[in-house]
Amino acid sequence: MPTTPTADDDRATEARALLAHLGTAMIATGQPVQEIEEELAEIAVELGYPDVQTAVGPTGLVVTLTEGGPATQRSAPPGLRLHQSASVRRIRYQLLQGELTLAAAREQLAEVARRPVRHPLWLVALAWPVLAVGIALILQPGWANVAAAAVGAVIVFGLVQLAERYQVVAALLPTLAAFLVSLVVFGAANAGLLEGPLRTVLPPLAVLLPGALVVNGMSELAAGHMQAGSARLTYGLAQLGLFALGLLMATALLRVPTSTLTNLRVDEIGWAGAAVGLVLIGMSICLMEGVALRMQGWVLLVLSLAFAAQVGGQELGSIALGGFLGAIAASLGASVVEMRRPQLARLVLFLPAFWLLVPGSLGLVGVTELAAGRGTATDVALELIGVAIAISLGLLVGSSLGRSLRGWLAAPTAR
Repeated sequence: MPTTPTADDDRATEARALLAHLGTAMIATGQPVQEIEEELAEIAVELGYPDVQTAVGPTGLVVTLTEGGPATQRSAPPGLRLHQSASVRRIRYQLLQGELTLAAAREQLAEVARRPVRHPLWLVALAWPVLAVGIALILQPGWANVAAAAVGAVIVFGLVQLAERYQVVAALLPTLAAFLVSLVVFGAANAGLLEGPLRTVLPPLAVLLPGALVVNGMSELAAGHMQAGSARLTYGLAQLGLFALGLLMATALLRVPTSTLTNLRVDEIGWAGAAVGLVLIGMSICLMEGVALRMQGWVLLVLSLAFAAQVGGQELGSIALGGFLGAIAASLGASVVEMRRPQLARLVLFLPAFWLLVPGSLGLVGVTELAAGRGTATDVALELIGVAIAISLGLLVGSSLGRSLRGWLAAPTAR
């Protein structure tokens, strides 16, 4: 004879559905799976389910409140923008503080996915070339190179708009973007208008490069999540290959000599270019991602900390050391800001700094040089993996220090 569901059963079902909804939203923000599992466990304890078990992957999760109990599976939605990520983080914080009911939290999570960027389209479109100019001022600070990066960013923005309407463009977006930007940049180089075209290609493509995928994959592998980590890493490396394919197709069409495909840095602007570039990167990311005005100063602060640590590490040692120290500064700095201002999402403060570390750009340079016959597969693989591991370890160290500091500050209150 079937039993009638009790109030406790109904609440358990609602809690399980909420955890699944919140967890998939966190996946869409780009968080590593180990952090999602830890934070979902905190929420479950607050809701009265300390025995919760979750299996989080890069595309979905399974959650059960008790061992052997009913389970809920949910697929992750498409990636969220930073203003949506901030809302997800705020909902999580309110659940921890007991300020939201289960039904209200689910309703707000559903609303977050439908929330558009508040800025007009023309302002968002303007932010793309501004971002490319900012990255170029740091990565390849030559006047002609900066102008070419801005033109390339306009092309990439147009392709992204087409990809939202046409599936074939979305599938070929990495190759198409690299191909068209490379035609412009290497065409200008063939005409003698600029030097160092390989590094000039990178700023317009930086938004699309899979640096976050590669580094998140390495951090998940380091944390013992082999399935999620290997899947992200494989997908990220495949994306790098598609970008390199588009670039090499353009250079073959233009008959660019192999000697041009070198990692040459042009510096015509000097140190002031890096400072201006840093500000432009922070402003443009906030416009593109709809970040609230009250958070933009904090975003720039964490960006500055990450950049200073990265440059210091490169001066002291190598690119890998710079990435390691930059990742620690970004992760720990964002954690400290969130502790002081709980309404400011750590992830929103951290991700713009993550773009500055440019692991995907370094990988694209390496893959392109390999395809052009200017390096060995071993050297390219070791360089890419070394930088990715360094940044991943920096993320783990920074987040661990942040959690330790949060626990140390909370201990006197508990006592």
